[in-house]
Amino acid sequence: MNHEMNYEPNEKGYWGEYGGRFVPETLVAPLDELVSAYYGIRDDAEFQAEFIDLLKNYVGRPSPLYYAKRLSEELGGAKIYLKREDLNHTGAHKINNCIGQILLARKMGKRRIIAETGAGQHGVATATVCALFGLECVVYMGTEDMRRQEVNVFRMRLLGAEVRAVDSGSCTLKDAINEALRDWVTNVDTTYYLLGSALGPHPYPLMVRDFQSIIGREARHQIIEQEGRLPDLLMACVGGGSNAIGLFHPFLKDDVRMIGVEAGGRGISLGDHAARFMTGGKIGVLQGTKSYLLQNDDGQIALTHSVSAGLDYASIGPEHAFLHDVGRIEYVSASDAEALAAFKRLSETEGIIPALESSHAIAHAIKIAPGLSQDQTMIVNLSGRGDKDINTVQGELNNAESTSGKECV
Repeated sequence: MNHEMNYEPNEKGYWGEYGGRFVPETLVAPLDELVSAYYGIRDDAEFQAEFIDLLKNYVGRPSPLYYAKRLSEELGGAKIYLKREDLNHTGAHKINNCIGQILLARKMGKRRIIAETGAGQHGVATATVCALFGLECVVYMGTEDMRRQEVNVFRMRLLGAEVRAVDSGSCTLKDAINEALRDWVTNVDTTYYLLGSALGPHPYPLMVRDFQSIIGREARHQIIEQEGRLPDLLMACVGGGSNAIGLFHPFLKDDVRMIGVEAGGRGISLGDHAARFMTGGKIGVLQGTKSYLLQNDDGQIALTHSVSAGLDYASIGPEHAFLHDVGRIEYVSASDAEALAAFKRLSETEGIIPALESSHAIAHAIKIAPGLSQDQTMIVNLSGRGDKDINTVQGELNNAESTSGKECV
């Protein structure tokens, strides 16, 4: 373990060769303003006190670190702890970052907030904080994701947000981000872009990671309190990568193994998955940042697939790309089928219905826990709850049953 390695980006927002800022000229000044504003509040005691107060009294933090006793005993290996981000207000980790960024937007005097969303949880969290502070809210969402996440679309509208459907490209998260960036270019003076994951142009990957690191800081304190030592292993699903980097970052200089689980989809062919470190992942630039992204031989962004809307993205946050290359974090994938099985198993063994995103991390924990000793511990980030995915899972399981060859007699 290299305890001396620097895990912070340089002044231009690069972790090694990844990150940076690849944007139209119109966005250079707004991003400079954002960098200045963020560094101005990063160590400001008054800002941090307001942030922590809202996390405690509005979001409901700290979220519990729960020992999944039945699941652990069934698997017969390592003790599995779940970091219960699903118990946050709005049902996922996304609210942590939204609280931080909405406070920053207010400090910058912005009255109109725009956001993108895939699984809808970031959109719901953004709409929530805009309602809390009385700000205008516009959320861009791909029509395919709107179909999969009807409940979250209704929740956003109920909270007063305007949800704008995006029907270009694959009609998923990538396309929603494109439209949000176009909006921001047009309305930079009045508008704050509240980006939901640890990607995009500098300073977003750094800023989102910092706001989400509350997950890892709490988990560190909680596991020491419960086990008397640090965990052996951390695990989290990785789409853009905010819930994972939020858990991982406070442990990067410790002797703790870490695994990020990508969406393996329905197969290894390009277009059948969303695993950037699997088939088709190459270094390139997408939506303002340099990282690994899924592309074909001509450099065109590939279509992606995952049963989980929140992991269905062609690129990955630049800090994850760096941590992959230096070997600090292992990245694996779980298939749609494995995620669905994990969704069902956690529901039945612990009475906890996880988000399909989180189910990918649970699936890999189920796979490897039996091979670890019973005195080892792992923390799995349960990044969200599964209410939003009930219809999707019901459809998938019904399809599986209807094609299983069973006949009524």
